[in-house]
Amino acid sequence: MSTRMLIPLSVAVLAAAAAGCSPGPQGPAPAADAFVAAFADHEVAAAAELTSQPEKATAALTSAWQNLQAEQLTARTGAARVTGDTATVEYTYEWRLPKNRTWTYTGQLQMGRSGGRWMVRWTSSNIHPELGDTQTMELRANPAPRARVNEQSGSDVLVPGKVCRVAFTAADATDAAAVAAALSRSLSRFDERLTPEAILKTAKNIKGAYTVLLLTELEYDQVGADLIGLPGVTLTQEWDLVATDRHFAPDLMTQVRQTVIAEVDGKSGWSVVTMNANGADTAVLTEVPAQPAPSFALSIDRYVQNAAQRAVDVRTEQTMMVVLRPSTGAILAVAQNDEADRDGPVATIGQYPPGSVFKTVTAAAAMAAGLATPDTVLPCPSSIVIGERTIPNYNHFTVGSVPMATAYERSCNTSFAKLASELPADALHVTAAKLGVGQDYSVVGLPTASGSVPTAGEMVQRTEDGIGQGKVVVSPFGMAVMAATIARGTAPVPYLIAGRPTAVEGERPAIAPEVIEGLRVMMRKVVTGGTAERIVDQGEVYGKTGEAEVDGGSHSWFVGYRGDIAFATLLVKGGSSDHAVAVTRDMFAALPTGY
Repeated sequence: MSTRMLIPLSVAVLAAAAAGCSPGPQGPAPAADAFVAAFADHEVAAAAELTSQPEKATAALTSAWQNLQAEQLTARTGAARVTGDTATVEYTYEWRLPKNRTWTYTGQLQMGRSGGRWMVRWTSSNIHPELGDTQTMELRANPAPRARVNEQSGSDVLVPGKVCRVAFTAADATDAAAVAAALSRSLSRFDERLTPEAILKTAKNIKGAYTVLLLTELEYDQVGADLIGLPGVTLTQEWDLVATDRHFAPDLMTQVRQTVIAEVDGKSGWSVVTMNANGADTAVLTEVPAQPAPSFALSIDRYVQNAAQRAVDVRTEQTMMVVLRPSTGAILAVAQNDEADRDGPVATIGQYPPGSVFKTVTAAAAMAAGLATPDTVLPCPSSIVIGERTIPNYNHFTVGSVPMATAYERSCNTSFAKLASELPADALHVTAAKLGVGQDYSVVGLPTASGSVPTAGEMVQRTEDGIGQGKVVVSPFGMAVMAATIARGTAPVPYLIAGRPTAVEGERPAIAPEVIEGLRVMMRKVVTGGTAERIVDQGEVYGKTGEAEVDGGSHSWFVGYRGDIAFATLLVKGGSSDHAVAVTRDMFAALPTGY
């Protein structure tokens, strides 16, 4: 096959003129070259004049450029086959279409000779071999479905959809209080915090428009008619990732949405179709399928999340719970009640004194240092003086001298204060790191801060740290990691979005198996006969309670694990640790059989 390069129209015309002056017949190739050159240069009228039907050719060639939204055409001719006064000349067209799309195909120009002159015999197949004379081509974009966000069992928690932004500008309303009341009547069914007073106060404190709520399409259908026309209220339709259940981990879903929103669009596909004179599609000439973005899979388990959420929602004080799967590091639930949500993602970044749950670290450090084993007998007086600090037990109880396991079970401050005072300066810091506390975890989609356990060179400081009342602070997330480490035997790497690995900054030294085994023995005793007996009916639970004294009250803690579920529960100024045990029990009791 011979191949001819693209020939500028001016050159083709000169060549044709020269051929007219030379002796002997000329073949169809020069005329074909001139036609494809003019077509490729978007010189539609010039190309049409080289055909047998310039008017029809002009319309068809113009339609091709316009309907394909073409940016460029590269055209070349190939072999010519002559039969008397007719001929065919092969062509190859390569269209460059919007968004770097290219479309290449071959066909045959129909040529005819009349009066010794070759020209293109017009037919729409000169544009595309499958294009009929009454048909046109059109470029179609085929958008890719946007990605969805699923929880662990595969059900959707965030889906592509439209929302209606309900915004209120108080300055634009003559009677802002009346508008706030009307907004509350319509919207409080979706968010009970939207009282007239809350809406009015926020609107007046914000300069400009205040977004009162984002409504799903279904929610807007219920109340939209009541919102239209309210003074100072604007309703704007927007595309977004929409929660399938606005009550399912709302704070967490907000963080996940912000993380993945820029990645939900797939790569659009495209096609070129033929249409008849009535505008109906007749065939597909070429098609590139859309490439949807894969859905995002969360580690969150719907059953665990819902059970934890219901459990924390019962409480009036700030209450939160983080649940992990020790074997994989999967974050199964992050639950906060409304009171906690007002301060942001405190379950994962809040820093609180841990109180007696930190005796787990002290016990591990003592075992690692050879100071004690679960069977080592330790004194548990009602109070003890270390340096200038007097450490009392809760209500000044005493159990005399008992094994460390019993002191842990009964949560003897005096026993563990004495142990802590005898530890090296960095023992608690290093041991906490072994248990996964103190490192920075960059969990994609979730802000976290596991806690801070500083080195304590001064004995009194180390003593206070040892019972979780000194400079040590932790988050429920950090305590859940600690519990998961004890359940697993090594510190897991927590994650939220599958395929998005968590970066861990900070050393996590290995912890000795005998230390892990000792902690497990003691944590089980806390449930079977100690401060967490309330939860003994919920299977083989291992745990540690804690009550951390703070100004104005005390925090209520319970951390531990059952099977492949590790947890940390905190009630801010919740008082007795029994309240945290009760919340955790409610969570386990609500789980389906098999969890």
